[in-house]
Amino acid sequence: MFDVERGLNGQGAEKRLLVRKEQSAPLLTALEAWLREQRGRLSDSSSVAKPIDHMLCRWDRFARFIEDGRICLKNNAAERALRGFALGRKSWLFVGSERGADRAAIMATLIMTTKLDDIDPQAWLAGVLASIASTPQGRLNELQPWEWKNSPVQSAA
Repeated sequence: MFDVERGLNGQGAEKRLLVRKEQSAPLLTALEAWLREQRGRLSDSSSVAKPIDHMLCRWDRFARFIEDGRICLKNNAAERALRGFALGRKSWLFVGSERGADRAAIMATLIMTTKLDDIDPQAWLAGVLASIASTPQGRLNELQPWEWKNSPVQSAA
């Protein structure tokens, strides 16, 4: 299945879905049958039984990529996105208080949102800090990353 996915890199969701139904679906069916057969041969105390049970209990969630071309078979992108938080986990111990932790979480969320919207986080933050005092309260929503990219406030910064 991973070989099929490598061939689909860069393809649209419709193309991925078509190829997955054609090539990956039979492999997925065979894998499930094999896992169930192997599990039937194992005792509950076998070291392999627990991982197989875990996979089979979540099979419908694992197999969902066959029905939706937008879903990735692997989670490397999500793991890369979380790596910065994992690397800084000792630093998070020093936010000072629960209120400080809330503020750090809000800032981290906003910075990650800028990255998802293809905005330079440093440029966004500099622009927001430069214009927040002069922005009317009714237009503060324009400072949110998804609005800031094309807003007149960003142009003026």
